[in-house]
Amino acid sequence: METQSPTRHGSVTASVRAPLVTGGKTYADVTEDICRQVEAWPTREWKIGFGLSLTVLLYGTACVFWTWWQGLGVWGLNKTIGWAWDITNFVWWVGIGHAGTLISAVLLLFRQKWRTSVNRSAEAMTIFAVICAAMFIMLHMGRPWLAYWALPLPNTLGSLWVNFKSPLVWDVFAISTYFTVSLVFWYMGLVPDLATIRDRARNRISRYIYGALALGWNGSAKTWARYEYMSLILAGIATPLVLSVHSIVSMDFATSLIPGWHTTIFPPYFVAGAIFSGFAMVQNLMLVTRVVFRLEDYITVEHIDSMNQIIVLTGSIVGVAYLTELFIAWYSVNEFERFAFLNRATGPYWWAYATMMTCNVITPQLFWSRTIRRSVIWSFVLAVVVNIGMWFERFVIIVTSLHRDYLPSSWAMFHPTLFDISDFLFTMGLFFTLFLLFAKFLPVVNMAEVKAVLKSSSEKVPRPVSGRSQQEQALDSPTKAASSSPK
Repeated sequence: METQSPTRHGSVTASVRAPLVTGGKTYADVTEDICRQVEAWPTREWKIGFGLSLTVLLYGTACVFWTWWQGLGVWGLNKTIGWAWDITNFVWWVGIGHAGTLISAVLLLFRQKWRTSVNRSAEAMTIFAVICAAMFIMLHMGRPWLAYWALPLPNTLGSLWVNFKSPLVWDVFAISTYFTVSLVFWYMGLVPDLATIRDRARNRISRYIYGALALGWNGSAKTWARYEYMSLILAGIATPLVLSVHSIVSMDFATSLIPGWHTTIFPPYFVAGAIFSGFAMVQNLMLVTRVVFRLEDYITVEHIDSMNQIIVLTGSIVGVAYLTELFIAWYSVNEFERFAFLNRATGPYWWAYATMMTCNVITPQLFWSRTIRRSVIWSFVLAVVVNIGMWFERFVIIVTSLHRDYLPSSWAMFHPTLFDISDFLFTMGLFFTLFLLFAKFLPVVNMAEVKAVLKSSSEKVPRPVSGRSQQEQALDSPTKAASSSPK
C-alpha cells in the first residue's frame, strides 16, 4: 500500500516498500538496542530457558555415555531395521542448518535487504544444527574413538580405510566443508559488532575478550572495503554448498537398491525440504528472540512475511516432490516400488505418512492468506508444525522402506526405546543451550548491516529538536502550514 509523506518543499513521495526498521531509529539507537542484551544482566526469561535446556542437555549426556558404554543394542534397532531414529535425526538436523547459509549467502548475492535482521541468528543456528547432526554420526558409529577411520589418512598410519565410492564418506567431506565455511562466514560477520562491544566495554575483562575476538578491527575505509570483498567471496563459495550438502546426504539413500530409496528425485527434493525446515526453525527462533530481547523494531512483520513466503514456496515444491514420487512408483510398473509407497500410505506406519502429508503439504498452504502470514502467533505455530512434519518425512523415508523388504519372513517393526528418545533430547538440549549462550554474549542482530539499510528501509518518524515536541514540529511542517493558511 502506498503512503504519502510530505517533504521540505511540499512535494509528495510514495514509499514503495514497507519499512524494515520501525520506530524511527537512529544509528545510536541501533547500537544501544542491540548491545543492551549483551551488556545487561540475563533476563528472567533467558534464565528459565537456559535452565531448562541445560537440564535436558545434562540428562541427555548421561544417556549418550550409557549408549556408548552398553552399545547400540539399547536402541530399538533390529536385523531388518538398521537405520531408524539415529539417521532420521541426522538428516533432520542437517536440513535445519540449511537456512542459515541460504539467508547469509544466496540472499546476500541477490541483495535482499530483509535478510539483515535475521542472518546472524540463522548463521548461528546453522553451526549448532550441524554440530547436533555430527553427534548422531558419532553415536551411530558405536565406537566413536575410531571416528578417524573416515578421514583420508596417509598409509604410513596404517591401511587406508576410506572407501571413496561410499556416499557415507561423501557425507564426512560435505558436512565438514559446510561447517567450516559457515563458521568462517558467521565469525567474520561478527567482527565489526564485536569491535563495537569492545569499545563500549566497562570492565577490563570484557574489553580484553571482545578486543581479542574483534581481531584489531579499526573501522577504517580500507578495513570496510576488505570486509565487503571478503563477504562476497565467502557468499560465492557458500552458495554451491546450499545445493551440494543435502544432495550428498540424499545419496546415502539414492545410491542404494532399496525400493523407496533408489530414485533420482532425492537430491532436489531433499534440498527443498532442507530449506523448508530450516526457514521454519529460523522463524521459531527469531519470533522468540523478538519478544525476549524486545527487538520488535528490527524483526518486523515484514521479515516474518518474507520468511513465510519462502516457507510456502518450498513447502509447495516438497508437495510436488511427494506427488512425483507416487506417480513414478505407479508409472514404473515395478511391483516392489509400488508396494513400498502403498505400504507407506496404508501400512502399519500410515499415521506417520498422514502426519507428514498434513504438516508439510496442507498446513503451509495457510500462508497464502496475508492475515495468517503476517500473524506472529500463527507463524510460530505453523513453523513448529512444519518442523514436526519434516521430522516425520525423514522417519517415513527411512523406516517404512526398511521394515518390509523382499522377504516377508524378515518383516519387522521399529519401536523406539528410552535411549532413542533420550539421545535425541541430548541434541535438542545441546542446540538450545548453545543458541541461548550465543544470544546472551553476542549480538543476535547484525548491527553493521542494519545500519547499512537504515536510511533506505527505516520508518521516518519526526524527532524532537531543541526541546520541541513531535506534535509542535508536525504543526510547523510545510503541509500543515499550507492547509492552515487562507485560500
